Amino acid sequence: MRQLLSLVLLLSTVTLSGVEPSGVWNQWRGPTRDSQLPGAKWPGKLQENLQLVWEKPLSPSYSGPVVSDGLVFTTETIGKQDERVTAFRLSSGEVAWSAQWPGSMTIPFFAAANGDWIRSTPACTQSHLVVMGMRDVLVCLKPKTGEEIWRVNFPESMKTPMPAFGAVCSPLIDDDAVYVQTGGGVVKLNLDDGSLVWKTLENGADMMSSGAFSSPVIATIADVRQLVVQTRTELCGVDLQSGEVFWKEPIEAFRGMNILTPLVFGNRVFTAAHSGKSQLFEVTRSAENDWGVNELWSQNLQGYMSSPVLIDDTIYLHMKNQRVAALAVEDGTNRWTSSPFGKYWSMVSNGDDILALDSSGELRLIDVDESQLKITDEVKVADDSWAHVAVLDGLVIVRDLTALKVYRWK
Repeated sequence: MRQLLSLVLLLSTVTLSGVEPSGVWNQWRGPTRDSQLPGAKWPGKLQENLQLVWEKPLSPSYSGPVVSDGLVFTTETIGKQDERVTAFRLSSGEVAWSAQWPGSMTIPFFAAANGDWIRSTPACTQSHLVVMGMRDVLVCLKPKTGEEIWRVNFPESMKTPMPAFGAVCSPLIDDDAVYVQTGGGVVKLNLDDGSLVWKTLENGADMMSSGAFSSPVIATIADVRQLVVQTRTELCGVDLQSGEVFWKEPIEAFRGMNILTPLVFGNRVFTAAHSGKSQLFEVTRSAENDWGVNELWSQNLQGYMSSPVLIDDTIYLHMKNQRVAALAVEDGTNRWTSSPFGKYWSMVSNGDDILALDSSGELRLIDVDESQLKITDEVKVADDSWAHVAVLDGLVIVRDLTALKVYRWK
């Protein structure tokens, strides 16, 4: 009996070791678009437990990698002329397919320090992969083969202005539709054929108002499921069916740099802007269906490009001054502020810890603590990484500026 039990355990180990990762990281900030992986188990140390599985050299990109059905998709800008998306087999790094199109552009000189390569993170379902290029062109492909399903060139088809800094918004797929901020406003397209369903929140054509830097989320607020979107000047709630703007709130920001993705929990929405402030709003709806927005608190802490994460009753925010702050949800109290780090953090939380990838390429494991920033361990995983880290099934996927790297927990 003991020998039989030993054989069963041995066979189970062999079988489990060959299982393909089954999780997904299929869009900007993960499956729920809020960088949350509740219940995920991470080792207490990075140096000892994180192992590079494979690495592939690539041209520059700031797009986060996305994963679905055993494939990892990443973008790149080729020779300042073309854009390309490639599907790699997650298990081996083998190229499954790649697709390419003209799409580069030169951004204004004062923003050139951050490069002029593709930025938007794709979104994927089992049947559709949508990729937003720098020149405001949305391309939809079959994830398994790379075959093009449809393409929408917004400046050509809708006569909208070209975003001066390139398209940045990461598209969102919901049921049979895709939502994205373009150079001329927010649009809803039919996922099957790319046809326009509606367009709203149209903006100006000048450099300081065209395009958008933030990516939308879908949330239920005041019992109504809606699109929460931040334009360059306002925080808004939009009807998914009609495009009607339910509510909106002005957001102060230098040169319209409302960049991070709003954080929604319950009927409350948090945001923080460049040279503005951190703010928590409560959105209300009356019996007569009148919408209202009330500021619950504000803090003189300025966000920039890094989107925050919420754990229990604390918001963790990487700021313009490169420090990290912990804000109490109840009243906005700044529980602590760290020393400076890099210019950008992408963060993922399992509810107990935070994995934070610094733009310098340092990956940090942070133990959630309301009294101080408590870094458990850190390890160098890239040379330059502004793309959002992807985490799933014991894998950590990093888009270095010039490579794609897949790490596995030992």
